[in-house]
Amino acid sequence: MVEHYSPPMPPETSPGVWRNWAGNQQSTPVRTVFPRSAEEVAEQVRRAAEDGLTVRMPGTGHSFTGAALTDGVQLSPRELTAVRSIDTATGLVTAEAGLPLWRLNRLLEEHGLALANMGDIQEQTIAGASQTGTHGTGRDHAGLASQVVGLEMVLADGQKVTCSRTERPDLFAAAVVGMGALGVVTAITWQTVPAFLLRAQEEPMAWDEVLSRLDELEADNEHFEFYWFPHSEGCLTKRNNRVDGPREPLPGFRAWLDDEFLSNQVFGVAQRVTRRLPGSIGPINGISAKLLGARAYTDTSYKVFTTSRTVRFKEQEYAIPREHLVPALREIRAAFDRHGWRISFPIEVRVLPAEDAWLSMAHGRRTAFIAIHVYHRNEHAAYFEGVEQILTALGGRPHWGKMHTRDASYLETAYPRFADFTALRDELDPDRRFANPYLRQVLGD
Repeated sequence: MVEHYSPPMPPETSPGVWRNWAGNQQSTPVRTVFPRSAEEVAEQVRRAAEDGLTVRMPGTGHSFTGAALTDGVQLSPRELTAVRSIDTATGLVTAEAGLPLWRLNRLLEEHGLALANMGDIQEQTIAGASQTGTHGTGRDHAGLASQVVGLEMVLADGQKVTCSRTERPDLFAAAVVGMGALGVVTAITWQTVPAFLLRAQEEPMAWDEVLSRLDELEADNEHFEFYWFPHSEGCLTKRNNRVDGPREPLPGFRAWLDDEFLSNQVFGVAQRVTRRLPGSIGPINGISAKLLGARAYTDTSYKVFTTSRTVRFKEQEYAIPREHLVPALREIRAAFDRHGWRISFPIEVRVLPAEDAWLSMAHGRRTAFIAIHVYHRNEHAAYFEGVEQILTALGGRPHWGKMHTRDASYLETAYPRFADFTALRDELDPDRRFANPYLRQVLGD
């Protein structure tokens, strides 16, 4: 359906610098506007067209790429946070684009509902997280994109439209992970599930054991992931599985000790020390792998899926065919010796079933994700480019919200529906109202 409406003008601010969470991206829009409805978004898109300006709507800035940047009109989703409907019988929940995931999670919990799978933070807006392909890890349950069943969005001509698997299905399949390239998403309808508890089992394990048991660990657990601490044999494995109960959260002091003091405060100190004394990275990584010891607890699903992260970093993540995971990890480890990399952050490994969204990183294949990080003040280029070279040789697909150097000429070979996406973009946004340098890089002009 298509609607037009001319609302009163929403609040706006004069130019100011916008920065992302990691501090590695920034832009200065001509104006920042705070629309209060989809109709006001539509009016701002039409006004931008009259002024010859581009339009972007960033979330909370948790992308490491320039996906959200604009030197035109920046639409803040701060006022677009309403939950429009909750149907506990069907599990369908519609919320506006700017609602943070943490608020959605709490609201779902109050109504006996939950998202089936999540990434490991919940600070993003629901639109920002889904538009960049936030995924989590899962044997049977896919990422956020596969839990979206409907979108409301404003197109480049100022039309407000809705789409789903049955209404404008091609637009839906393209736009559900669309980076805002096809339109401004103003509301999302989620297919939620009945609320559930997860039993978390976290256990240190040696590198050789993890790799030799990887198929078993993935097959036996609903949600499995692990971290490898470079320059050591240490890994931390995480296994999350549904249980009936009872709820047995970590005691308050243990939760603070593990998740705030060790994982954030002590880890932050370690990053500052290793930045000044690179020779200490190996011993500190080995100690870190042992400090984050075995523990088990049972809690509400989103409290197990997500963690608090206060140490700022830069990140690159690639999605590769699952069957290439072990050889890829061995090659990355060998590259540390070849290149002499000194890396203080662990490498994160996750898996996901195939998804059908056209630009989902798991589109059409069971997928493994390898994420690498560096402290936000450290140099990243040589490390990121070296790992990228290994993973692109395996048909790797970069996370849309994380740092990479791939462009449209590469990506069209990695995504079977890439040409369909860009053709739809040509049709819906021929004047590139929603363009920015990052989108020109990954989608072409």
